[in-house]
Amino acid sequence: MQHAQGALADPDHGYCTDDVARALLVDLLHQHELGWAAVEPSAARNVRFLDEAFDGSTGRFHNLRRSDGAWLDEPGSEDADARALLALAETIEAAPAGAVRAAAVTLLRRAFPSASRVGSLRPRATVLLACDSLSRAGMDGEVRDIYERVADDLQRSFEGCAMDDAWPWPEAVVTYENELPARALIVGGHALGRMRLVDIGLRVLDWLIDAQTTEDGQFRSVGNAGWWPRGGAMAMFDQQAISATSMLLAAESAYQATGSARYRDAMEMAYGWFLGRNDAHAWVAEPRAGAGGDGIGPAGVSLNQGAESTLMWLIALEHVRILRQRSVGSAESPREALAATR
Repeated sequence: MQHAQGALADPDHGYCTDDVARALLVDLLHQHELGWAAVEPSAARNVRFLDEAFDGSTGRFHNLRRSDGAWLDEPGSEDADARALLALAETIEAAPAGAVRAAAVTLLRRAFPSASRVGSLRPRATVLLACDSLSRAGMDGEVRDIYERVADDLQRSFEGCAMDDAWPWPEAVVTYENELPARALIVGGHALGRMRLVDIGLRVLDWLIDAQTTEDGQFRSVGNAGWWPRGGAMAMFDQQAISATSMLLAAESAYQATGSARYRDAMEMAYGWFLGRNDAHAWVAEPRAGAGGDGIGPAGVSLNQGAESTLMWLIALEHVRILRQRSVGSAESPREALAATR
């Protein structure tokens, strides 16, 4: 369920496809530690939810669902559409052969035509990452045209502003999950052999790292209580888990591409936000419960443990676990070490 009162799920707000897609990504990550048999029932349930969310008449996914199962939107947001596609793509890439993977392939092929219609910045970046996963999974011939087209669109979004040291950003306001487009540029540029994309992605990510690093080296994300308008001050609160994990994943892609310790340090900085290295000087994550608070406000850490926040914590945890495990005593390059887990 989307929201919680403390640690208890709040049925009044039901479910959303966004969170189920994220839960599927967590299943795929957990198989590294637990094995596929342990996570398969959860993965199957999440793929089934996405299948029920897909509306064949629109070619899009619903997003909001009441606790009694009724859908509340038609169609859902571009964000939900793109996140569902990414979760299915990563399932096709990472799940072993079997019923779950087969169901993901069938649904992905029905839903993927909608990818070409995504126009917003962050959903476009998510679609690019989905194309990259599908390409690695052996479906390059089916997705290559959209992969190239989305990469072109993303490059055009940043091309005119990327060299502006003060504001290399294509929007007038920096809002949420800002590192996602930078991550997509780095990943797509490397896979497609287009170094200009990689260069733009690194430039934008460097700007976001510098802007969100405090004087004492902690991560302070753009707050959603005002965001960061061009020429204005960056809002300090409310800081959200999605921003910390977005930074961690983008820095991971940059570390894979460059091997630079700067990006490994950025991963650790973003991870530390969950563990008390933040403006509240308090733990956002509750590791014993596998849960995460809904963010940091002026009064400190929220006691509510909603789905997005908890799943962002679990995704961050598993990516750092992989990084540390693969790096200790390994002669592999950063890209080889992290790619080997895919």
